[in-house]
Amino acid sequence: MSEAVTRTVTTPPGLLASLDPLLREWLPRQRWFAGKGRPVTGFTLVEATELLPATSKLGLYHLLVRAHQPAVPSHGAPGHPGDCYQLLIGVREALPPRLAPALIGHVPTGPLAGRTVYDALHDTRPAELLLEALRTRARIGRLRFDRDAGQDIRSGLVPRVVTAEQSNSSVVYGDTFILKLLRRIVPGVNPDLELPLALAGEGCPRVPAPTAWLVADISPTADPVVPSGSVDLAAQPYVLGVLQPFLQGASDGWELALRELAKGEDFGAEARALGRATAQVHTALARALPTVTLGHMQLRLMVDGMIERLDAAVQAVAALRPYAGGLRSAFTALGDLAAEGRTWTAQRVHGDLHLGQCLRSPSGEWWLIDFEGEPARPLAERRMPQPAVRDVAGMLRSFDYAARSADPPQADWADTCRAAYCSGYAEASGRDPRTDPVLLRAYETDKAIYEVVYEARHRPDWLPVPLAAIDRLASTGHLT
Repeated sequence: MSEAVTRTVTTPPGLLASLDPLLREWLPRQRWFAGKGRPVTGFTLVEATELLPATSKLGLYHLLVRAHQPAVPSHGAPGHPGDCYQLLIGVREALPPRLAPALIGHVPTGPLAGRTVYDALHDTRPAELLLEALRTRARIGRLRFDRDAGQDIRSGLVPRVVTAEQSNSSVVYGDTFILKLLRRIVPGVNPDLELPLALAGEGCPRVPAPTAWLVADISPTADPVVPSGSVDLAAQPYVLGVLQPFLQGASDGWELALRELAKGEDFGAEARALGRATAQVHTALARALPTVTLGHMQLRLMVDGMIERLDAAVQAVAALRPYAGGLRSAFTALGDLAAEGRTWTAQRVHGDLHLGQCLRSPSGEWWLIDFEGEPARPLAERRMPQPAVRDVAGMLRSFDYAARSADPPQADWADTCRAAYCSGYAEASGRDPRTDPVLLRAYETDKAIYEVVYEARHRPDWLPVPLAAIDRLASTGHLT
């Protein structure tokens, strides 16, 4: 492809109908599928782009499909139209053994009848095509590949898919770049691109600067279940992926913590350095993007939301019921301070910070990654300014998770890390999160409640981990 390639594409009729029965079986089995526990009843095609002709030895389709599922009752709220997913569908006569884990199925009818379809991210040629499209700033149909003109992208880098379980999918190119493809897609400005770009503009060294990105310029009429309202959705593309430098030799924060735990090593110095890195990111975000003051009305809405999530969680997980009153007090105490006139500053934050969202370089520097926020929450909510303590609370919970995954659990290790992290944060920001105990307790409680519901649904064996924090937060409110 040459620079700024533009290519129109056509899609054969009946494509989605022929894939429908295969996708109904395959999609719910994927780690990144958000609607687990409910059957897929059908699909709507939002966009289809042929990247390689299906009539050739290797065909390739880029699909955005909306998966329809039975609605979950929600206090009279309108039914959810279904989540939109990004799929990269490879088409071959037969799969070589190396691609067997990527199999979606064999198509019996329609334009691909008799051929085999699979998740093409696992295949070298499709992955190479994505990088080349980003390098050349291609436009294929409504897909727009763009990049930072100040960063070079070499061709010929060998791709490999990241096989670790993630809420999205990633491909590493050589030891130079990593492409994160978002799977659950929503229209609008995605913080996973927005915030790293803003931080790059501030020269923040704690977050890798985006090299390139992939978006779909889809008008409201292309996705009939997305209401246009008063918002110009045509000006809000679907962000599909972000290419960033690959931090060679970096250690995942979660894996590093578990290794140190297993060896009986102290993690306090690392936790302190991570606290400093978090504060540096928060300080840069506050410079780059607007901050707001949360007064009584805003705090009241925030507290109401926390209480609503608590009530729903108590209904969903019986183990929470004995703690409901104590947990509620964590939120009402915050509401009482707001009623007395207390205000807080809110800013853009990471939104889903934990050890797994942090990387440590061989030289000891920490980076923060994955600014998407909690994918299950609406995009508008994820982009709202929040007190920076929200991120701190998430990291405190992560130290607790690591310590309680050890056999036997190492509560003292968690306490040391939590205290060191807050101290490091204070060194870089000038404010210790522990000096605002009511706000910190409210956010940590909200996070622990979320964890209980998640573990009860997906990993029941892990349920004792957040329940131990629930017991502490409901009975004493102590944070360290």
